[in-house]
Amino acid sequence: MLSTLTRAATSGVTKAVNWAVNPRPGHDFAELTAAVRGKNVLITGASYGVGAATARLLAKAGATVLLAARTEERLAEVAHEITASGGTAYFYCADLADPVSAEALAGTILAEHGHVDIVVSNAGKSIRRSVELQYDRFHDFERTIGINYLGPVRMLLALLPSMRARGQGQIINVSTIGVRLTPAPRWGAYQASKSAFDTWLRSIAPEIAGDGVGVSTFYPSLIYTRMSAPTPIMRQLPGLTSAEAAEIVGRAIVTRERAIGPWWLMPAEVGSVLLAGPVTWALGVLYRNTDDTPSANGEATTGTSRASAER
Repeated sequence: MLSTLTRAATSGVTKAVNWAVNPRPGHDFAELTAAVRGKNVLITGASYGVGAATARLLAKAGATVLLAARTEERLAEVAHEITASGGTAYFYCADLADPVSAEALAGTILAEHGHVDIVVSNAGKSIRRSVELQYDRFHDFERTIGINYLGPVRMLLALLPSMRARGQGQIINVSTIGVRLTPAPRWGAYQASKSAFDTWLRSIAPEIAGDGVGVSTFYPSLIYTRMSAPTPIMRQLPGLTSAEAAEIVGRAIVTRERAIGPWWLMPAEVGSVLLAGPVTWALGVLYRNTDDTPSANGEATTGTSRASAER
């Protein structure tokens, strides 16, 4: 741990949540407070976007938030903001694309805090690039599989024994609807890595449920963050703000639902199977009539490239 900031947690007041992605009623802030007060919550990708917003929300509800990401300066800013508002936050600079670093992160947190009650696996890397531009970019696949799959798996393998021994815990995966629908062109590296982690979590869920550890997955369609910013078309589509997405993570903690997504996700998923031929044809037409972004063609700045690694 590079730095620690702490202050006694206090409760906050906020409005009840109106869930934008699901017509069912949400919860009020009192329910979230009851679910997280006094608990240790590890949030990856916590320096920006959804991760930072989730940290603020859960700290306000009384959780001790453990922030993890690569960007030390931003982590310090988020942690300071939380503690200045009366919450409790610790931050850890770690590169989750490296399984060794991910395992070390888990070991450090267990040594300093004893246990983790809830893990919000939010860190991710998004790449939208045609395969013809990836013939000499195998590292695209190594980078996405590292941070979206192998790193989180290694971290959880180190945390799960403690959770199971204590008979309680929850893992929340911030995923994407792409893993539930027909794969879209240009998103191969990203969707493959996110699908791998999603499949692994769903596979182990029945194994760990008997020990009191639940798994919830949030399948958003689009969240307006630094990750989606390099793709111009994303700014024209309906989506969620980071704060709205954080509220949905809060809902997952309260309800412990297995899966949360847009109300239309299940019909779309069924349709993508029943109409696989027409859907694949339509995606081909879409591909031929759209272009790779300047970022995909290697014209992005260093800052833009790094931004894609944290939501």
